[in-house]
Amino acid sequence: MGDILFILLILGITFFTGSIIEKRHFDNIKKREIALFRQPIINFGAKTWNTNRKIKKIELVTGEAVISGDYFKNFVAGLKNFFGGRLTTFESVLDRGRREAILRMREKARGANFIVNTRIESIMLNDTYMQETVPQCAIIAYGTAITYE
Repeated sequence: MGDILFILLILGITFFTGSIIEKRHFDNIKKREIALFRQPIINFGAKTWNTNRKIKKIELVTGEAVISGDYFKNFVAGLKNFFGGRLTTFESVLDRGRREAILRMREKARGANFIVNTRIESIMLNDTYMQETVPQCAIIAYGTAITYE
């Protein structure tokens, strides 16, 4: 009985601390997104692009983020995996990672007018099958920043 209570206590602690950390990160992301609202403008996959303005600088800009879930999300995902269904517990982790990577890319492109041909890629850093670890993913956003004279 003591072991079950200990496990429930640990799950409760990871749930509350994970929720607080995730909420703070989302709040931070929201503030940074508002600050970068006007520049630079992101274009996902421009095929044709005409302008009469002279280009001052073109550079590759990247933004990377490595995000990890917590043990509570891992526990809930394990239960859902057993019964089948959508693993919504990790969708917020991927959303945070994607938004963070895009923000970091935009912050590196300050002063640019556009970021064109933006791409986002992700990779799992560890295999959680039959292990006692939480999943971690790396997300990279990259594109070409264009600055006019």
